[in-house]
Parts: sequence; C-alpha cells; structure tokens
Amino acid sequence: MKSPPNSRERLVAWTLFSSRAHDQSGVQASKEKSRMSGRPKTIDEYLAPLSGEKLAALSKLRNTIRSIVPKAEECVSYGIPAFRLDGVVVAGFCATAKGCSYFPFSGSTLGALADDLRAYSQTKSSLHFRPDKPLPAALVRKLIKARVAEREGSK
Repeated sequence: MKSPPNSRERLVAWTLFSSRAHDQSGVQASKEKSRMSGRPKTIDEYLAPLSGEKLAALSKLRNTIRSIVPKAEECVSYGIPAFRLDGVVVAGFCATAKGCSYFPFSGSTLGALADDLRAYSQTKSSLHFRPDKPLPAALVRKLIKARVAEREGSK
C-alpha cells in the first residue's frame, strides 16, 4: 500500500499540473490567433495591408501578369500571390522589407534570362526590384514566356 503524498510531492504535482494547463491554454490561444490572422487566401487579402509605392508596384505587376496570361488563375502559393496556368504556378510576387520580389516558381527561368536581368538583384528563384522602379511590362512578358515555355517543355 502506497503512503499518501507529502507536502513536497503535492507541490511538485500541483506545479506540473498547472504548468501543463498553462501550456495547453497558451497553445490553444496561439492556434486561435494563427487561425484568425492566418495567411491570405486571395491576392486581394494579401495586398490589403500594403500601401504607398509597394501597393502601387504590386498592383501594376498583378495587372501586367493578368494581361499576359489572362487564362491564369489567381491564387496564393507558399503564402504569396501567384498565378496558376493549367495547374502549374508560373508567376508570383511579394512585398519585402526592402522592396518587392517577382517569382517565376522555377529555379532556371531567371538564369535563362540573365542578360536581361543584370540591373536587378536576385536569388536563384526570385528577382528583386524597388517599388519606385517597377518591373517593365516587356520584361515581365519575357519572364512569363520563358516560364511557360519551360513548363511546356517538361510535359
């Protein structure tokens, strides 16, 4: 037969119980906050909190992309505005702390157009631009044309 817990054992048990209850309520509050704020589900939701030059640049880019690939479906992919053509994401963009970025959703599109992109900083998968100097429509057209050709070549 086990003896009743002493005061120290009761204190340890109470501490464990209350910390677990606190952890659970903290986890629940965090999940609720995440669900309420959440990631944007549409491009309009993504753009809503933006203002000034970033909003203007990304709205212009959105309209340019829509005019180039009118059959593309607007979506949000990896938390950023994107355009899906025949089930494949072919373009996307986002606001960053320092400006804006364009994403071809491919690791090779930017490399294929390296000569045209010298004026821009970039990574393997994103092209960075200043909101006060939006991407020219002709360049966006080249980027999308290259991405669509790449996608069709991989079929």
